[in-house]
Amino acid sequence: MSFSILKRLPLFSPPFVNVMASSSFYCGVQSKRFLVLAQQLRHYKPPPCSWDDNEERIIEEAAGKFVSQVGFQESVTRVAQNPEKFRPKRASVLICLFEGDAGDLRVILTKRSSRLSTHSGEVSLPGGKADEGDKDDGDTATREAKEEIGLDPSLVNVITVLEPFLSKHLLRVVPVIGVLNDRKAFKPTPNPAEVDAVFDAPLEMFIK
Repeated sequence: MSFSILKRLPLFSPPFVNVMASSSFYCGVQSKRFLVLAQQLRHYKPPPCSWDDNEERIIEEAAGKFVSQVGFQESVTRVAQNPEKFRPKRASVLICLFEGDAGDLRVILTKRSSRLSTHSGEVSLPGGKADEGDKDDGDTATREAKEEIGLDPSLVNVITVLEPFLSKHLLRVVPVIGVLNDRKAFKPTPNPAEVDAVFDAPLEMFIK
């Protein structure tokens, strides 16, 4: 899996933020630096997405190949020839951030099960396809995280989404950014059918 998706996080210079007002929303987040970042992300608004209204035009303009924003390249000639039959299925991934013991920003990752038919054994963000009962992309991402790694949705404050991208399997994937508000309360319980391991890594590794 390519992690260039994480380079799209809007980590900009901190403006003035009322940290006292923010702390009640991000209970369990300790440092002022993290509170400022979380508040910034909460107010981030991604550019308008054109997928809903212009899917067919985008596919036709792909000229036989489509390179997603996470680095995948996939032939979509068959889709370009029959755009009226193409409607990308929706999925979400959870970029769940928390503050490490050293004050660094960290992100929760998984190692996919070696028994899966696709991308087996790869490192991935938790997430998956939307269900009909999901209210929004955040609901999809947190539901999938609970199913895959036992992350209780009540422990995650969903604060924004990034622009969607088209995966190599022609899924429209929406990155959802969340803050883990109580790291000690999270006890990873990987679903053996989907996940071999749950771990975390410094966010800095992926955004340089």
